[in-house]
Amino acid sequence: MARKKKDKYVFNPKTLNFDRFIEPLRDKVGRAVVFLLTTFVFALAIVVLIFVFFGSPKEKMQAREIAYLKLQYQILDDKLNGMQAVMDELQERDDNVYRAIFEAEPIPASVRRSGYSNRDRYEDLYGYKSSDLVLGVATKLDAVASQIYHQSKSYDEVFAMALNKAQMLACIPAIIPVKEADIRQISSYFGYRTDPIYKVTKYHSGIDFASFVGAEVFAPGDGTVVKVESNHWGYGNMITLDHGYGYKTRYAHLSRFAVTQGQKVKRGQLIGYVGSTGKSTGPHLHYEVLKNDENVDPIHFFFNDLSPEEYENILEQAELPSITMD
Repeated sequence: MARKKKDKYVFNPKTLNFDRFIEPLRDKVGRAVVFLLTTFVFALAIVVLIFVFFGSPKEKMQAREIAYLKLQYQILDDKLNGMQAVMDELQERDDNVYRAIFEAEPIPASVRRSGYSNRDRYEDLYGYKSSDLVLGVATKLDAVASQIYHQSKSYDEVFAMALNKAQMLACIPAIIPVKEADIRQISSYFGYRTDPIYKVTKYHSGIDFASFVGAEVFAPGDGTVVKVESNHWGYGNMITLDHGYGYKTRYAHLSRFAVTQGQKVKRGQLIGYVGSTGKSTGPHLHYEVLKNDENVDPIHFFFNDLSPEEYENILEQAELPSITMD
């Protein structure tokens, strides 16, 4: 049975009696409003505390997604490091094996590793808690993409060189330009030697083959005659051949020419005759080999004519003191 609400009474000093108390409607409404506001504030405080210390379900879901994305970026970063190691190995093999076989210049590291240095490219990645991670992955990805591009271009060049290998091998100087029977001796080798006229040590940019006037001189590889020049001093009568692939050869102190400027020649073709023109102390051929316009030792380009034993012997002879004939 429901309990009946008891009436309230208040003392009336005028009648000296206890009258039944009737609460005004305004007071009831005010008390209800205060109760509701207090309840709302208390509930709001609880909700705020829960969100601050425990997070909302949506925030928890976002936090899990962020952690997952960070993990994926770290995995991607590890994969990029592995790809970088593979690229380094490919580049090392390309420079020191493939390009070396065809005597092509290696690609500079500054070119291989060139990426995107424009900061504006990554401006949208700055200002976040994970900016360093995301930015690191983005820059690595761009760098690897750039290296893959340059490596692909390099392989295209190597492939083209492989297709032209036979032509290249025919052009590279590979024989002694004078018949062995016509060579009295190699009077001077490549490097610093004593000048025959000034008697001081000077750089000798080729090899001197002592011979006789009129001995035949031959092209050591296919090429084009780019210079036929006559002088009374210096190199005297001189021929320069351009063999392509960065190679040129020069023949000085000739007595006569057998070719003209612009003419195409083949390996073993007669191009001139030994003489003693210009700055010369006797009949000989001064022979030079240039790679990318830099003089190199011609000894290393006699591989078609010398056995390994002969090559070792000529290298030993090249170390001995000698006097040039020009």
